Amino acid sequence: MTKADLVNEISKKTGIDKVAVAMTVESFMEEVKKAMIADKDVFLRGFGSFVVKTRAEKTARNILKNTTIVVPAHKVPTFKPAKVFAEAMKK
Repeated sequence: MTKADLVNEISKKTGIDKVAVAMTVESFMEEVKKAMIADKDVFLRGFGSFVVKTRAEKTARNILKNTTIVVPAHKVPTFKPAKVFAEAMKK
């Protein structure tokens, strides 16, 4: 499902104009991104959590050049579904 599909579905179900729904969806995504960039987690009860995880520094190999490189510690965004969401997916 694309963002446009999501906007269409929400617009159909709520009767709200597609432009307003699109602005709302965009605003939601921007706020989640801002929070995660600021190293804050976002919790949506019944849906899931957008969590910032820190990956430790590690040694990796460049196979083409046959050299060892150090990958510095960095943060990655992750999503963990809520228990009810995960259970619904199993059915």
